Amino acid sequence: MQRVCFLLKVRADRLAEYRERHSAVWPGMLRALTEAGWHNYSLFLREDGLLVGYLETPDFAAAQAKMAATDVNARWQAEMAPFFEALDGAAPDEAVKPLTEVFHLA
Repeated sequence: MQRVCFLLKVRADRLAEYRERHSAVWPGMLRALTEAGWHNYSLFLREDGLLVGYLETPDFAAAQAKMAATDVNARWQAEMAPFFEALDGAAPDEAVKPLTEVFHLA
């Protein structure tokens, strides 16, 4: 099982709305994530907008590809893109660059 951690930056003026959107994630999006192999998925948001994402999956590239093939993900990413800084035209899920794990206490 791969453990994946990534960082993104939420715009300071959109923090409250970002939190609100994630208090009611679309059921279809939740289903798609589960079916694509995203497990133990969490997002942590710091007050300055730093977003830390963590998930576990058997194969992250395959899990990303499965999500990219869903309509619900395309709609969710389009709605979420304006919340983020420095995406350089990419959708938020395309801007995810996993961090290198340097330690894990099993």
